[in-house]
Amino acid sequence: MKYICPDCGKQYESGMFCQECGTKLQETAPELVCPFCGYKSTTGKFCPECGSNLKEHNSILTLNGHEYVDLGLSVKWATMNIGATRPEEYGDYFAWGETKPKSDYSLSTYKYGNSIKNINKYCTDRFYGYRFFKDNKTILDPEDDAAHVNWGGDWRMPTKEEQDELCENCTWTWTTLNGVNGYKVQSKKIGYTDKWIFLPAAGNYDMSMLENEGDGHYLSSSLYADAPCFAYSLLFQSGDVDREYTCRDMGWSVRPVCL
Repeated sequence: MKYICPDCGKQYESGMFCQECGTKLQETAPELVCPFCGYKSTTGKFCPECGSNLKEHNSILTLNGHEYVDLGLSVKWATMNIGATRPEEYGDYFAWGETKPKSDYSLSTYKYGNSIKNINKYCTDRFYGYRFFKDNKTILDPEDDAAHVNWGGDWRMPTKEEQDELCENCTWTWTTLNGVNGYKVQSKKIGYTDKWIFLPAAGNYDMSMLENEGDGHYLSSSLYADAPCFAYSLLFQSGDVDREYTCRDMGWSVRPVCL
């Protein structure tokens, strides 16, 4: 609880009287915030922007300063993409296995091979490997995981299986949040049906161009072992949600998870 002096406006964490003017302090109303769209208020029960329950700011679940939602699944899902400050913001884009955004997403700039048959890490087939390289790695190491490197702690990118779980155990509703198209992904698990996240349709980068705005492309940490120049990802557009494999070198969105 915070306290404020009604005369001079100075705020305190504790105490009965203002240290500046001696006036008796008053309790301030707790700040309420929507955990999904970021709307803030000191009154009301529901967000006027998206209808979610407002919560006291200090009751929102965070890890390393980043908010998450418990959907009743095997992992908790972050409320926003890496690089975003609100759930509807696109955030940054990453090539699979790289941990920083860049201006050119192409094979010529890709960290782990400058052609589809020149892979030097995460390769399950010598046909694709540099000088027949093969290491049989199928999950990103922590140092190559964009979520872990950028957010720290127990944050990481979801596996293919965790993306599958999100698809199969949630209701996906195409909607608009603060003017941005995307999916409201709401849990179907008993006891968690009021919990949801928003995934913006942020498109993807091919070389230096943002393409396919209106679609969502979210990377997993899982390699597509049958053709290791690809990685598994979550793909959606209005009316369709699917899992696919995508080119490792192009720029994709990342929505982190934690245990």
